[in-house]
Amino acid sequence: MKKAAILYDFDKTLCDRDMQEYSLIPNLGYERASDFWKEVDVLSRSNRMDGISAYLYMLKKKFDEAGRPLRKSDFAGLGASIALYPGVDTWFSRINAYGREKGLEIEHYIISSGMEEIIEDTPIAKEMKRIYACRYYYDENGIAQWPAQVVNYTTKTQYIFRINKQVLDESNDSDLNTWVPMKERAIPFKRMIYVADGITDVPCMKLVKVNGGRSVAVYNPSSAKAALTAEKLLNEGRADFMAGTDYSQGGVMEELVHRILDEMSANACLEDLEGTIQ
Repeated sequence: MKKAAILYDFDKTLCDRDMQEYSLIPNLGYERASDFWKEVDVLSRSNRMDGISAYLYMLKKKFDEAGRPLRKSDFAGLGASIALYPGVDTWFSRINAYGREKGLEIEHYIISSGMEEIIEDTPIAKEMKRIYACRYYYDENGIAQWPAQVVNYTTKTQYIFRINKQVLDESNDSDLNTWVPMKERAIPFKRMIYVADGITDVPCMKLVKVNGGRSVAVYNPSSAKAALTAEKLLNEGRADFMAGTDYSQGGVMEELVHRILDEMSANACLEDLEGTIQ
Protein backbone atom coordinates (compact mmCIF):
# COMPACT_ATOMS: atom_id res chain seq x y z
CA MET A 1 0.00 0.00 0.00
CA LYS A 2 1.07 3.54 -0.69
CA LYS A 3 1.43 5.90 2.25
CA ALA A 4 -0.66 9.02 2.75
CA ALA A 5 -0.53 11.51 5.62
CA ILE A 6 -3.06 13.71 7.39
CA LEU A 7 -1.46 16.64 9.21
CA TYR A 8 -3.39 18.44 11.93
CA ASP A 9 -3.06 21.64 13.85
CA PHE A 10 -4.41 21.05 17.38
CA ASP A 11 -5.89 24.11 19.10
CA LYS A 12 -9.35 24.92 17.66
CA THR A 13 -8.80 22.20 15.08
CA LEU A 14 -9.20 19.09 17.24
CA CYS A 15 -10.33 20.87 20.43
CA ASP A 16 -12.39 24.00 21.07
CA ARG A 17 -9.73 26.42 22.41
CA ASP A 18 -6.04 26.82 23.14
CA MET A 19 -4.88 23.82 25.14
CA GLN A 20 -3.21 25.96 27.81
CA GLU A 21 -6.60 27.47 28.70
CA TYR A 22 -8.19 24.30 30.09
CA SER A 23 -6.04 23.89 33.19
CA LEU A 24 -2.53 25.28 32.86
CA ILE A 25 -3.30 29.01 32.78
CA PRO A 26 -6.10 28.80 35.39
CA ASN A 27 -3.65 26.97 37.68
CA LEU A 28 -1.53 30.14 37.61
CA GLY A 29 -4.38 32.12 39.14
CA TYR A 30 -5.88 33.69 36.03
CA GLU A 31 -9.67 33.95 36.04
CA ARG A 32 -9.59 34.81 32.35
CA ALA A 33 -7.08 33.18 30.03
CA SER A 34 -7.27 36.26 27.83
CA ASP A 35 -5.40 38.24 30.52
CA PHE A 36 -2.43 35.89 30.21
CA TRP A 37 -2.40 36.22 26.42
CA LYS A 38 -2.56 40.02 26.69
CA GLU A 39 0.60 39.97 28.81
CA VAL A 40 2.25 37.72 26.24
CA ASP A 41 1.25 40.13 23.47
CA VAL A 42 2.70 43.13 25.33
CA LEU A 43 5.97 41.24 25.94
CA SER A 44 6.15 40.21 22.30
CA ARG A 45 5.45 43.66 20.85
CA SER A 46 7.68 45.62 23.24
CA ASN A 47 10.66 43.34 22.62
CA ARG A 48 10.12 42.53 18.92
CA MET A 49 9.81 38.94 20.12
CA ASP A 50 8.31 35.96 18.36
CA GLY A 51 4.88 35.37 19.89
CA ILE A 52 5.44 31.68 20.55
CA SER A 53 8.81 32.33 22.22
CA ALA A 54 7.06 35.01 24.30
CA TYR A 55 4.40 32.66 25.66
CA LEU A 56 6.99 29.98 26.50
CA TYR A 57 9.02 32.59 28.38
CA MET A 58 5.96 34.02 30.14
CA LEU A 59 4.75 30.60 31.21
CA LYS A 60 8.06 29.75 32.86
CA LYS A 61 8.28 33.25 34.38
CA LYS A 62 4.83 32.98 35.97
CA PHE A 63 5.70 29.65 37.58
CA ASP A 64 8.96 31.13 38.91
CA GLU A 65 7.10 34.13 40.35
CA ALA A 66 4.69 31.76 42.09
CA GLY A 67 7.68 30.16 43.83
CA ARG A 68 7.38 26.86 42.03
CA PRO A 69 9.73 26.23 39.11
CA LEU A 70 8.02 24.85 36.04
CA ARG A 71 8.53 21.09 36.00
CA LYS A 72 7.67 18.45 33.47
CA SER A 73 5.38 16.95 36.11
CA ASP A 74 3.27 20.13 36.01
CA PHE A 75 1.93 19.01 32.65
CA ALA A 76 0.91 15.56 33.89
CA GLY A 77 -2.82 14.98 33.63
CA LEU A 78 -3.57 18.20 31.72
CA GLY A 79 -4.41 16.37 28.51
CA ALA A 80 -7.40 14.71 30.18
CA SER A 81 -9.12 18.09 30.63
CA ILE A 82 -9.07 18.94 26.92
CA ALA A 83 -12.49 18.93 25.24
CA LEU A 84 -12.00 17.23 21.89
CA TYR A 85 -14.51 17.94 19.16
CA PRO A 86 -17.27 15.38 18.47
CA GLY A 87 -16.00 12.22 16.84
CA VAL A 88 -12.28 12.95 17.27
CA ASP A 89 -11.84 10.00 19.64
CA THR A 90 -12.81 7.46 16.94
CA TRP A 91 -11.81 9.49 13.87
CA PHE A 92 -8.35 8.01 13.34
CA SER A 93 -9.36 4.34 13.41
CA ARG A 94 -12.25 5.04 11.02
CA ILE A 95 -10.07 6.95 8.56
CA ASN A 96 -7.35 4.28 8.77
CA ALA A 97 -9.88 1.59 7.92
CA TYR A 98 -11.23 3.56 4.95
CA GLY A 99 -7.70 4.20 3.74
CA ARG A 100 -6.91 0.49 3.78
CA GLU A 101 -10.00 -0.17 1.66
CA LYS A 102 -8.55 2.23 -0.89
CA GLY A 103 -5.04 0.79 -0.80
CA LEU A 104 -3.62 3.61 1.33
CA GLU A 105 -1.73 3.40 4.60
CA ILE A 106 -2.71 6.55 6.50
CA GLU A 107 -0.31 8.20 8.93
CA HIS A 108 -1.45 10.96 11.27
CA TYR A 109 0.73 13.85 12.48
CA ILE A 110 0.17 16.87 14.70
CA ILE A 111 2.01 20.12 13.94
CA SER A 112 1.13 22.60 16.66
CA SER A 113 2.37 25.73 18.41
CA GLY A 114 0.88 24.31 21.59
CA MET A 115 2.66 22.16 24.18
CA GLU A 116 3.91 18.74 23.22
CA GLU A 117 3.81 17.75 26.89
CA ILE A 118 0.04 18.37 26.98
CA ILE A 119 -0.75 16.75 23.62
CA GLU A 120 1.16 13.62 24.61
CA ASP A 121 -1.17 13.33 27.60
CA THR A 122 -4.35 13.27 25.49
CA PRO A 123 -6.12 10.02 24.58
CA ILE A 124 -5.43 10.57 20.86
CA ALA A 125 -1.64 10.85 21.22
CA LYS A 126 -1.26 7.12 20.55
CA GLU A 127 -2.86 7.60 17.12
CA MET A 128 -0.07 9.89 15.94
CA LYS A 129 3.02 8.81 14.01
CA ARG A 130 4.67 11.96 15.36
CA ILE A 131 3.73 15.02 17.40
CA TYR A 132 5.55 18.23 16.56
CA ALA A 133 4.90 20.98 19.07
CA CYS A 134 6.65 23.33 21.51
CA ARG A 135 8.42 21.75 24.44
CA TYR A 136 10.99 22.59 27.09
CA TYR A 137 14.44 21.24 27.88
CA TYR A 138 14.45 19.92 31.45
CA ASP A 139 17.42 19.47 33.77
CA GLU A 140 18.17 16.36 35.82
CA ASN A 141 15.53 17.46 38.37
CA GLY A 142 12.83 17.78 35.72
CA ILE A 143 12.85 21.60 35.89
CA ALA A 144 12.29 23.55 32.65
CA GLN A 145 15.42 25.45 31.63
CA TRP A 146 14.92 26.55 28.05
CA PRO A 147 12.65 25.90 25.07
CA ALA A 148 13.88 22.75 23.34
CA GLN A 149 11.51 23.31 20.44
CA VAL A 150 9.68 26.44 19.28
CA VAL A 151 7.01 25.83 16.63
CA ASN A 152 5.55 28.98 15.07
CA TYR A 153 3.53 29.56 11.92
CA THR A 154 6.54 29.50 9.57
CA THR A 155 8.69 26.87 11.29
CA LYS A 156 5.70 24.54 11.00
CA THR A 157 6.55 24.10 7.33
CA GLN A 158 9.81 22.26 8.05
CA TYR A 159 7.82 19.38 9.55
CA ILE A 160 5.91 18.93 6.33
CA PHE A 161 9.24 18.38 4.58
CA ARG A 162 10.29 16.00 7.37
CA ILE A 163 7.14 13.96 6.79
CA ASN A 164 7.60 14.19 3.02
CA LYS A 165 11.13 12.73 3.29
CA GLN A 166 10.45 10.71 6.48
CA VAL A 167 13.28 12.47 8.31
CA LEU A 168 11.23 12.62 11.49
CA ASP A 169 13.95 13.31 14.08
CA GLU A 170 14.00 17.07 14.75
CA SER A 171 17.75 17.01 15.40
CA ASN A 172 18.52 15.56 11.96
CA ASP A 173 18.93 18.61 9.76
CA SER A 174 21.52 17.04 7.47
CA ASP A 175 19.19 14.47 5.92
CA LEU A 176 16.31 16.95 5.92
CA ASN A 177 18.28 19.34 3.70
CA THR A 178 19.70 16.65 1.42
CA TRP A 179 18.11 16.76 -2.01
CA VAL A 180 15.90 13.79 -2.80
CA PRO A 181 14.08 13.44 -6.15
CA MET A 182 10.34 13.96 -5.73
CA LYS A 183 9.51 10.46 -6.95
CA GLU A 184 11.74 8.93 -4.28
CA ARG A 185 10.20 10.75 -1.33
CA ALA A 186 8.32 8.53 1.10
CA ILE A 187 5.07 10.52 1.30
CA PRO A 188 4.61 12.91 -1.64
CA PHE A 189 2.84 16.21 -1.02
CA LYS A 190 0.02 15.07 -3.31
CA ARG A 191 -0.86 12.39 -0.77
CA MET A 192 -1.07 14.83 2.15
CA ILE A 193 -4.09 16.49 3.74
CA TYR A 194 -3.51 19.51 5.97
CA VAL A 195 -6.30 20.25 8.47
CA ALA A 196 -6.26 23.52 10.40
CA ASP A 197 -8.37 26.43 11.55
CA GLY A 198 -6.59 29.74 11.25
CA ILE A 199 -4.49 32.39 9.56
CA THR A 200 -1.33 31.15 11.30
CA ASP A 201 -1.67 27.90 9.34
CA VAL A 202 -1.56 29.62 5.95
CA PRO A 203 2.10 28.76 5.11
CA CYS A 204 1.45 25.05 5.70
CA MET A 205 -1.91 25.07 3.93
CA LYS A 206 -0.40 26.78 0.91
CA LEU A 207 2.68 24.54 0.83
CA VAL A 208 0.57 21.40 0.73
CA LYS A 209 -1.97 22.85 -1.71
CA VAL A 210 0.44 24.18 -4.33
CA ASN A 211 2.31 20.87 -4.35
CA GLY A 212 -0.79 18.82 -5.18
CA GLY A 213 -2.08 17.96 -1.71
CA ARG A 214 -5.32 19.12 -0.14
CA SER A 215 -5.87 21.69 2.62
CA VAL A 216 -9.02 21.81 4.72
CA ALA A 217 -9.99 24.87 6.77
CA VAL A 218 -12.09 23.72 9.71
CA TYR A 219 -14.24 25.91 11.95
CA ASN A 220 -16.34 25.64 15.08
CA PRO A 221 -19.97 25.93 13.83
CA SER A 222 -20.92 27.81 17.00
CA SER A 223 -18.47 30.63 16.19
CA ALA A 224 -19.39 33.09 13.45
CA LYS A 225 -15.85 34.48 13.56
CA ALA A 226 -14.33 31.03 13.00
CA ALA A 227 -16.64 30.42 10.04
CA LEU A 228 -15.65 33.75 8.48
CA THR A 229 -11.96 32.90 8.90
CA ALA A 230 -12.42 29.55 7.17
CA GLU A 231 -14.39 31.18 4.37
CA LYS A 232 -11.63 33.76 3.94
CA LEU A 233 -9.01 31.00 3.66
CA LEU A 234 -11.14 29.27 1.05
CA ASN A 235 -11.87 32.39 -0.99
CA GLU A 236 -8.22 33.47 -1.00
CA GLY A 237 -7.10 30.08 -2.32
CA ARG A 238 -5.21 29.11 0.81
CA ALA A 239 -7.51 26.14 1.46
CA ASP A 240 -9.27 23.77 -0.92
CA PHE A 241 -12.26 23.08 1.31
CA MET A 242 -13.92 24.19 4.54
CA ALA A 243 -15.84 22.04 7.01
CA GLY A 244 -17.23 22.23 10.53
CA THR A 245 -15.29 20.65 13.38
CA ASP A 246 -17.58 17.65 13.74
CA TYR A 247 -15.55 14.51 13.08
CA SER A 248 -18.42 12.12 13.77
CA GLN A 249 -19.11 9.08 11.65
CA GLY A 250 -21.15 9.97 8.58
CA GLY A 251 -20.58 13.69 9.03
CA VAL A 252 -19.49 16.29 6.49
CA MET A 253 -15.84 16.18 7.53
CA GLU A 254 -15.65 12.40 7.23
CA GLU A 255 -17.38 12.45 3.85
CA LEU A 256 -14.98 15.12 2.61
CA VAL A 257 -11.86 13.24 3.68
CA HIS A 258 -13.27 10.03 2.16
CA ARG A 259 -13.62 11.79 -1.19
CA ILE A 260 -10.08 13.18 -0.97
CA LEU A 261 -8.75 9.70 -0.20
CA ASP A 262 -10.75 8.36 -3.16
CA GLU A 263 -8.95 10.88 -5.38
CA MET A 264 -5.53 9.97 -3.93
CA SER A 265 -6.22 6.27 -4.41
CA ALA A 266 -7.31 6.73 -8.03
CA ASN A 267 -4.26 8.87 -8.81
CA ALA A 268 -1.97 6.28 -7.21
CA CYS A 269 -3.48 3.60 -9.44
CA LEU A 270 -2.95 5.75 -12.52
CA GLU A 271 0.67 6.36 -11.51
CA ASP A 272 1.24 2.63 -11.44
CA LEU A 273 -0.02 2.40 -15.02
CA GLU A 274 2.17 5.18 -16.37
CA GLY A 275 4.58 3.96 -19.03
CA THR A 276 3.04 0.48 -19.23
CA ILE A 277 1.76 -1.13 -22.43
CA GLN A 278 -1.85 -2.25 -22.17
